[in-house]
Amino acid sequence: MTTVRVDITVSLDGFVAGPNQTLEHPLGENGERLHEWAFAAESWRERHGLSGGEANVDSDVLRASQDATGAVVMGRRMFSGGEGPWADDPNANGWWGDDPPFHVPVFVVTQHARDTVTMQGGTSFAFVTDGVGRAIAQAREDAGEKDVLVAGGASVVQQALRAGLLDELQLHVVPLLLGGGVRLFGPLGPVVDLEVTRVIESPAVAHLRYRVQRGQVTSSG
Repeated sequence: MTTVRVDITVSLDGFVAGPNQTLEHPLGENGERLHEWAFAAESWRERHGLSGGEANVDSDVLRASQDATGAVVMGRRMFSGGEGPWADDPNANGWWGDDPPFHVPVFVVTQHARDTVTMQGGTSFAFVTDGVGRAIAQAREDAGEKDVLVAGGASVVQQALRAGLLDELQLHVVPLLLGGGVRLFGPLGPVVDLEVTRVIESPAVAHLRYRVQRGQVTSSG
């Protein structure tokens, strides 16, 4: 059965990007520090066509997530950093070049229609204009027996959580206080109960996995 899960790195104070994001610095000030644990991992480097890296527990966690993923959902800002009509987006083909590291169908939530873009290595980008729910539904169709990964950014994660569309959250919590930037969890409305299903720690990051508890949403008032 397909699991819809978030898999994202977050600072100890709850940010997935630092302040002052730009095209040159899409993760904001000090935001790249959130991902140093992944950049060093053997499995991350392999997926990005690089050699070397550390074969450790962090690499194993990443590899397991990669192997389990059959389709990806992300927001427009995560895809390109832009907004508005595609003709005005200076990064309209995304951050990853001709051979993106996903190797599965990717569904981009956007307000601006566009034909599907097929890249090398099995990655395609379909642009969904009728909301995150439709993007996840399409991703489920293409994922088969594998998972749908809701990769970010924070707005798409919040929308999916509020809509009750998520089964799991996997948070990679880095021992870093960014002090500002883009919060992973904004105001969600009702309380969301989570069950801890796994905790893995390393010197660089704590990998926490939660199951979203269905039928246990209570009023925050």
